[in-house]
Amino acid sequence: MKIDFLFTFRISRIHLTSRLKQTIVAALGVTFGIGTYIILMSFMTGLNGILDDLILNRTPHVHLFNETKQSQYQPIVLHKDFQYKINFVSSVKPSDAPIKIKNAIPMIQMLEQDDNVKAVTPQYTAKVFYLAGSTQLNGLIKGVDINKEVKHYNLNSYISQGDYRDLKPGTNTIILGKGIAKKLSLELYDKITVNAGNNNIALKIVGFYESGMSDVDNVQSYASIETAQRIGGVTNNYITDINIKLYKKELAPYMADRLEKQFSISAVDINEANAQFDTGTGIRNLISYAVSITLLIVAGFGIYNILNMFIYEKMDDIAILKATGFSGKDVQRIFILQAMLIGLVGGILGLILGYGVSYLISISPFETEAMPNLKTFPVNFNPMFYVGGMAFALVSTFFAGYLPARKAKNIDPVEIIRGK
Repeated sequence: MKIDFLFTFRISRIHLTSRLKQTIVAALGVTFGIGTYIILMSFMTGLNGILDDLILNRTPHVHLFNETKQSQYQPIVLHKDFQYKINFVSSVKPSDAPIKIKNAIPMIQMLEQDDNVKAVTPQYTAKVFYLAGSTQLNGLIKGVDINKEVKHYNLNSYISQGDYRDLKPGTNTIILGKGIAKKLSLELYDKITVNAGNNNIALKIVGFYESGMSDVDNVQSYASIETAQRIGGVTNNYITDINIKLYKKELAPYMADRLEKQFSISAVDINEANAQFDTGTGIRNLISYAVSITLLIVAGFGIYNILNMFIYEKMDDIAILKATGFSGKDVQRIFILQAMLIGLVGGILGLILGYGVSYLISISPFETEAMPNLKTFPVNFNPMFYVGGMAFALVSTFFAGYLPARKAKNIDPVEIIRGK
């Protein structure tokens, strides 16, 4: 006889509810497997994302600068008598060329017209002394366009106090490194005197910069590029660094190589600048996915064992069904449907469990000096984790039910009834 889906569903439901404890145990196996997977992936990828943001968001895709280095070609090799000979030149000194980038303004204008370039941010770095009475601290003041730095490099996330909008061009203001402020006992809106070798300049503190790295916070501060150039006693076209943000990060090596040859300038792409960090990120992601997949596989075997025992305990029911006219395929469909129902219920509960625990983690207080603006644990609520978890719950329970159901399909009801 032909069995419709509703009748099959009704029989499956009756089987599941008749052995409610076993059904609950099977569903909980799915629930905890999927829930653990979601919790682990949400937390691990959230943590990796924060670490990536800490480094990569502050790193330009291409960094241009004028590096102090030895000339690759010495004058002696230009002479025709020595051009094809092996020449030994000792005590070669770097050139005395200034560290500024030549023709920086036209270069910036050209880069801004490039279709691959999202943003170009010039910088001037002034070496200074921070003065407080008889105390002198070595440091650096980075002159920047603060609005571009905030928009493209998320600088405001590292300003622990104050407002970056107060760092206006033409004003003697500074966002001071937190470590410097602690050493000199300075508060917000105090004034600090800096010296770049020419004269002393008093700057008003409008914010504190805190990267979480003491080597940086004890040295580095930010000012408008005009203020930094005035501190360094240089002209407005004196640029020491150009940072480039691209629409596609993958083009960074090509762009760096092209600009280095075109302008005879040093260029470092983001891959080269963060090679070690990228390796660490790849290993962390690999470990996260390996552990998550292992959890799902272990959960799948647990589901299989539970459903396998569940079906063997239903041998009498299988015999009765076949004796009343159900075919082997009908029996197989009934038990596969039971497994899928367990997977559906367990998967939904697993999603709820995973989301609930992930949410509790995301609101749990977490503060560290390495990431001053992080107040709670980082959690990534990526919908694909939930889609993947539910898909695995259904697929794993299907196969966990299919394999034992194939055996149930071929059971001879006469032998079971005779044995009873």
